[in-house]
Amino acid sequence: MTYAKRTPEQVAERVAQDIFDGAVVNLGIGQPTRVANHLPAGREIILHSENGILGMGPAPAAGQEDYDLINAGKQPVTLLPGGAFFHHADSFAMMRGGHLDICVLGAFQVSATGDLANWSTGEPDAIPAVGGAMDLAVGAKQTWVMMDLLTKQGQSKLVPACTYPLTGIGCVKRVYTDLATFACSSRGLALIDTVAGLTHTELERLVGLPIAPVC
Repeated sequence: MTYAKRTPEQVAERVAQDIFDGAVVNLGIGQPTRVANHLPAGREIILHSENGILGMGPAPAAGQEDYDLINAGKQPVTLLPGGAFFHHADSFAMMRGGHLDICVLGAFQVSATGDLANWSTGEPDAIPAVGGAMDLAVGAKQTWVMMDLLTKQGQSKLVPACTYPLTGIGCVKRVYTDLATFACSSRGLALIDTVAGLTHTELERLVGLPIAPVC
């Protein structure tokens, strides 16, 4: 049976479905910023940006951009009623102080037990980009990763042990990908859901690791 990958927008929508009412959430640079555009109606979710915003809204309509109001990835954003902006140091104090319920980050690799590598590939010409990732990974109550399951070369980004420099150890609780959603724990990977038509056997072949049944 054939299967179709989720688009980045569909992965973002899938992440948004799992964010609970009242959560304070940081969205990392790259794909995670798309989650802001898919938050379920009627659910109060407070978005935090590490450059100093609380109460961030979705992307502005074309022509309505204000480049004095941007997220950590320098993309224009909106500010919801009651939202605020503040010093970068105060924003990091929120991150380090355990005030975020969830952070959603991109990654180069995630180990089966939840180790995260997302700031450098370790290559000699790689540009290190730690940013606030380490603070978020250990400071948020839950760290979720949003990424493609496979590299362009077809290798799994879910690995037995990360070979890239680590951002955090055992910090990732969930991984949302274009083919499936996983839970990570000290016991390894567990499957939450897959795209239609993708069998458990084929998914384990792609990942190269045992995956516990749907949890």
